[in-house]
Amino acid sequence: MIAFAALLERLVFTPSRNGKIALLRRYFETEPDPDRGIGLAAITGDLSFAAAKPALIRELAAARTDPELFAWSYDYVGDLAETVALMWPEAPARTDPPGLAEVVATLDGAARSALPAIVSGWLDASDAATRLALLKLITGGLRVGVSARLAKLALAELSEGRIAADDIEEVWHGLTPPYLPLFAWIEGQGPRPDAADAPLFRPPMLAHPLEAVDFSGLDPARLRAEWKWDGIRVQIVATAGGRRLYSRGAEDISDAFPEIVEAMQFHAVLDGELLVLRDGVVAPFAELQQRLNRRSVGAKMLRDYPAAVRLYDLLFEETEDLRPLPFDARRTRLEAWFAHIRPARMDLSEMIGFATLEDLADLRAGARAAGIEGLMLKRGDAPYVPGRPKGLWWKWKRDPLTIDAVLMYAQRGHGKRSSFYSDYTFGLWRDGPAGEELVPVGKAYFGFTDQELAWIDRWVRNHTIARFGPVREVEKALVLEVAFDAAQLSPRHKSGVALRFPRIARLRTDKTTAEADRLATLLRTLRLEAEPSPA
Repeated sequence: MIAFAALLERLVFTPSRNGKIALLRRYFETEPDPDRGIGLAAITGDLSFAAAKPALIRELAAARTDPELFAWSYDYVGDLAETVALMWPEAPARTDPPGLAEVVATLDGAARSALPAIVSGWLDASDAATRLALLKLITGGLRVGVSARLAKLALAELSEGRIAADDIEEVWHGLTPPYLPLFAWIEGQGPRPDAADAPLFRPPMLAHPLEAVDFSGLDPARLRAEWKWDGIRVQIVATAGGRRLYSRGAEDISDAFPEIVEAMQFHAVLDGELLVLRDGVVAPFAELQQRLNRRSVGAKMLRDYPAAVRLYDLLFEETEDLRPLPFDARRTRLEAWFAHIRPARMDLSEMIGFATLEDLADLRAGARAAGIEGLMLKRGDAPYVPGRPKGLWWKWKRDPLTIDAVLMYAQRGHGKRSSFYSDYTFGLWRDGPAGEELVPVGKAYFGFTDQELAWIDRWVRNHTIARFGPVREVEKALVLEVAFDAAQLSPRHKSGVALRFPRIARLRTDKTTAEADRLATLLRTLRLEAEPSPA
């Protein structure tokens, strides 16, 4: 546990990507089995404990600390695990802290009633750094700026170049902690793990944003164009060993979309876009959000937000790997496969006809009026290559919209931003019963430079007028220019509107808050009353 605690602490204070990879590799290289595999599972989010929840940690803290002091401290620190780790009274004579394997085995097997005494004993045996690691392990929120992909890159480096991160990705979903066959393979002491017919995720091929400097160099004769829809990219995997629906980040989202899984009555791996679709009409992204991040959905959710997948590509037909084929050949195979299988809740992405680059520009210009996010451009001779290969695929999104909004609330960020107020809620003016009032229209946590972040953080601390737990309300005196890709009507929001992908474009210290935009202007500009366009 001590080595894992040291790893987490160093990851938090190491800003560079390569530095984090080096720390992870060193940990995997020096720690024994099964602890290194359990640490890997914690970092990749593959550990969860049904009985140990944040409420248990709060109850333990309340029993050992002054409630008022704990409330103040939690408000200042903004993180439950960190607050408890720092405030927990030191035991007069500490024993050795538990090992990772011991923690996992105990939490998996202990009765719920025994957990308070067990966890309290562990905290008594640990110093502040180890307590923090233990609490983050229990609650499942490490927040050290490391993704599952970064951990797999570290594992690839551990293999000394013999195994690529994409190769690890392809066997990952057939493995379970503590990953003993995986480490044996990486260290050259065992074969590649054989997942047999398991429904494995394959690393997706991604597109580069199309910049103006790239546009003039494109050869329209070699390009194929498709609409870029405002859903989420998914991979459909149906094998003899099971059926899974994955996000492009390899997250298994099958439970949230059981009707899609039920429709996988075939043996293939497909690439597509997950949408809410009614009678051929694509609903706004806000409706798809109602289904995302849910462990299960009820009959009403299935009825109100019917999901479908627009198919882009065919990666495997039964056991045949089609990824080395050029896009045109894969598209021909996809069309033939679709005509033969006719899967429910799925349709084909339309191939858009054009002759010149000017035609493409006109199509992109008309995308906003049609409720479409933009264009996807693909070379007809391009194989399906994992990652983001240059010169093969591009995404050409419509230009973002902007509003001048007033900063209303701020909250601390996570990871390297945990010491800064970097998550900002902003609002627009509207007419209320007592005159004009500000209503929140969105929240953004990036788009600014490090220097701007330091400036805003200082401004927030100096202009706080109220606190609500980790959230600070600030004086309505700072205007932000916010860029966003789209907006939809949303009854879940007080303003009645939800922004898609908002980010801070710049600080408008040259403007007064009275000059910020009005909600009615935004609604008129976006014509949100219009119906979504058909596919």
